[in-house]
Amino acid sequence: MIQVNGCVTDHLPVTDRGLLYGDGVWETIGVRQGRPQLLEWHLERLQTGLSALGIASLDWDAFREEISVACEGEERAILKLIVTRGVGQRGYNPPTLLPPTRILQVTPWPEYPAAYTATGIRLTLCETRLAQQPRLAGFKHLNRLEQVLARAEFGSEFQEGLVRDYHGNVIEGTMSNLFIIRTDGTVATPELSQCGIAGIMRRYIAQTLEKFSIECHIQPLALKDVEQAQAIFMTNSLIGVWPVHEFSGNLYNIPLLVRELQAEILLLP
Repeated sequence: MIQVNGCVTDHLPVTDRGLLYGDGVWETIGVRQGRPQLLEWHLERLQTGLSALGIASLDWDAFREEISVACEGEERAILKLIVTRGVGQRGYNPPTLLPPTRILQVTPWPEYPAAYTATGIRLTLCETRLAQQPRLAGFKHLNRLEQVLARAEFGSEFQEGLVRDYHGNVIEGTMSNLFIIRTDGTVATPELSQCGIAGIMRRYIAQTLEKFSIECHIQPLALKDVEQAQAIFMTNSLIGVWPVHEFSGNLYNIPLLVRELQAEILLLP
């Protein structure tokens, strides 16, 4: 099911700035028993992106109602929200007071192999680097060409790829956030003020670690930090937590903490 500005349709004007310039933001949300998970956090990040791009805000009460209706009766599904600056004239200069375009899409839940969660994934290192642009860091804007190029580097023999910036800092996966568990039991995830997406599941995991009284460091990470970790896991709102069992020729165990985090995610409403 796809809605554009509240109407069931899969048509969009070719003059929409989301199509012309990638001028917009988006969110991908897991739906369980008709309820989008961690919805308010997703909407908060969506508003962060709208503010960063100078796109007019939405009628949030009406938008929530559209979301509720779209997800009603869905036992397990994916909700994708896209907001563009709207239909405007040609040229980069963003028109003022354009009504944003709202796109809601509900699709079936992906059937990932259970082994990815149970026994872990193979992770590879991508050569494509992320450019640093702090004004676009943290939220999901519509230009995903770096991720497309990085994902095209590997086939089905790997389940995810690790991406760095041009200074060599490890940033994230092509579709996920990275966490490492060090030999001293502390957890770290990359600092994302210059590039990368601050995932909603990343935020949930950090909050859960705090509840477990486990220190989570948000800091720059080098490739050697990942290679020398005791354990590695990747997260996003759809995969939850995927442990990594192989990266860069190294094999990694799956500690109890990863199982505890996976169990916490299953408790999300």
